[in-house]
Amino acid sequence: MEKNEASAGNIFAIATMFALFFMIAFVTNFATPMGVIAKNQFNASNALSQLGNAANFIAYLFMGIPGGLILKRKGYKFTALTAVAVGFTGVGVQLLSGYIGSFPVYVAGAFIAGFSMCMLNLVTNPLLNTLGGGGKKGNQLVQFGCSLNSVGATLSPIVLGWLIGEITKDTAFIKAAPALMIAMGIFAVAFVIVAFSRIPEPHMETAEEKAARLSGQTSVVKDIVETLKFRHFTFGALAIFFYIVIEVGVPAMGFNYMTEVGKPWYVGGAVAGAVCGAYWFLMMCGRILGGVVGGKVSSRVQVSFLATLGICLLLAAMFVPVKMITLFGREFPLSMAFMVAVGLCTSVMWGGIFNMAAEGLGKYVPMGSGIFMAMVFGGILIPVQGFLADKVGILSSYWLSIALLAYVLFYSLVLSIPAKRA
Repeated sequence: MEKNEASAGNIFAIATMFALFFMIAFVTNFATPMGVIAKNQFNASNALSQLGNAANFIAYLFMGIPGGLILKRKGYKFTALTAVAVGFTGVGVQLLSGYIGSFPVYVAGAFIAGFSMCMLNLVTNPLLNTLGGGGKKGNQLVQFGCSLNSVGATLSPIVLGWLIGEITKDTAFIKAAPALMIAMGIFAVAFVIVAFSRIPEPHMETAEEKAARLSGQTSVVKDIVETLKFRHFTFGALAIFFYIVIEVGVPAMGFNYMTEVGKPWYVGGAVAGAVCGAYWFLMMCGRILGGVVGGKVSSRVQVSFLATLGICLLLAAMFVPVKMITLFGREFPLSMAFMVAVGLCTSVMWGGIFNMAAEGLGKYVPMGSGIFMAMVFGGILIPVQGFLADKVGILSSYWLSIALLAYVLFYSLVLSIPAKRA
């Protein structure tokens, strides 16, 4: 009887984590179309238009390790509730930016929302991996969770693009207000759901660990040092730093490319949002497939194959002839068809890299998760890609994505093999 109750509790906990995965992407991906509005409303460069994305991810640097400590000392449920409340506030500040027409206030809101996204990732990834028992089964649960993440990512640019419509120099932040209100509503509902959920606490510090911490026998610095002694984890954290730039930078630059006013490949905000939504939709499909085969095919095999394919697709996007194609009644650049396909390649990388990096960390899982989330501030390089786009063209800026994919490939093939440094 107790076993059945525990099993039912795990199922509800898993469902709650899946819902949080959806929220993370739905809110995070507002930054791409909002960046295009900023580019036109404030006459910003490609680099400055990505400051919202950058602010969202820089927050991970500040919250990653503190978030890991909160997770260790207060548990998953407390961390999740705090994250949802912070996220509601962050989106509210972004909504305010629309009414007062302030780009700095929008960036501040994105920064606050980034704290929430970091804490939610701290909760969802390790708990799903643990509930699945680690290894291939743990990876399988994370991949299914990531597929819900992709549903949110798919709907976000489509909803925002549909609400905004055609983007012109007169399009202002206030046009995004309805979508931001929807996001705030989602946060409010999520708070209620989490508050009434029974979430297991497998990694909360024990009385003995708390006593050791208070007596000075252990410390944050010691835990960080011990965690970083796991070589495969350290290189995996760097892989996540690079992966974030790939995942977000590829569609963000694609959106900018398709909304370059006056260019022959200009298609407007609605079509560009739909095309970028297709990128996230393919990511969702890849994660569902990764979850199905995750119990049999290792993370190493999945990530290696798809990193190679991603490099090939980006090269194709850069070098195919400049021409327009029509699909489902919508006309868009041929190069963007290859960009969309990259979504399939990035699909399993987040869960796969986390699964490989967290293997064998034991009691250092919360600290490892904190360090892992801190490295998500790799999104700070997205404006660097925007700077490259300003200098050499948007498509040519994908050379950065290719270089970062090459590292992910090398990590999965060589550096992910567990080995603890002396």
